[in-house]
Order: sequence, then structure tokens, then C-alpha cells
Amino acid sequence: MTRLIHLNGPPGVGKTTLARRYAADHPGVLLCDIDVLRTMIGDWQDDADAASRARTAGLALITGYLSTGHDVVLPQTVGRGDELARFRAAAQAAAAEHVHIVLVAHPDVVVDRFRRRAATLGDAWTTYATAYVDGEGGDAALREWTSLFDGLPADLRVPSTDPDATYAALLEALG
Repeated sequence: MTRLIHLNGPPGVGKTTLARRYAADHPGVLLCDIDVLRTMIGDWQDDADAASRARTAGLALITGYLSTGHDVVLPQTVGRGDELARFRAAAQAAAAEHVHIVLVAHPDVVVDRFRRRAATLGDAWTTYATAYVDGEGGDAALREWTSLFDGLPADLRVPSTDPDATYAALLEALG
């Protein structure tokens, strides 16, 4: 059975890094990064509905790709049950399994990773996300958001430590 492998967690926990490695090591797996898809919408930074439309387009892409018999890995922060249900429904529509994995790390680790990424990457999404987080309360907001994932239902929880150990834990968790 094909799988939608949904890597969830706060910004900076390592979702995209892990998803890129997984896709690189598993030929035929689609890395569906909805944040990148969002940057492909004209004037996305100033378009209040761009995030919603990018997610809707991503869901259609995911369903279509899963229908080809190949897995999808999705690094996407989703903190609401109704949004999680949309991803579960997309997988079900393609007769695939939705594997919801929450990556967990100490809030200070998340803040440190987020800030290091902001300092080293100059791409449009990172710049936008950094400004957004800072506008929402900065490091204090990141720490608060990290704690919100503690109570979120998940199929699996994987500790996000160093990249190699986290990747090994993901592979073990996925079987």
C-alpha cells in the first residue's frame, strides 16, 4: 500500500531536511513541499489566500501522485485536526495510508535550529517565514508552538536530535 508520510512539527524541527533525505534515498518518492509550492503563486507574500490555495493544490498533487502507486513525503506543519483530516482524506482518496509523524524536540533546540536556518538560507520562503515568526512573537512564539504538538494525535512520534539519528529513527518507525 502506498503511503503519505506526513512529517509534522513546529518550524525548525527538521521536517524538510528529513523529507529531502528520505526522498533522495527512496527512488520514486515525491517530496511535496507545500511551502515551496506556495512561493510559485504570483504575489504570494501579499496574498492572504495563497497559503490556503497552495495547500489545496498540494492535496490534489498528493492524491494524484499516490494514485500512481508511489509514496509521498510531506514536510508540513499542521496543528489543527480539521487540516489533518484533509491530508488523511487525500490519502484515502488514493487508497493509500496516511502516516502522521510528529517530530519532537526541546523548544530551545527548535528555536536554535530555526534561527540558524534564518541566518544561513536566503531563499524567499525562509525570509518570509522568519518575518512571520518574528511578527507573531519570535522565539517565545516558537517555544509555545513547539509545546502545542505535544497534545496533537500522531501515528508516530520521532525524536528530532541530530540528522543521522533522526533519520535512522524515522526509518525504524516506518518499518
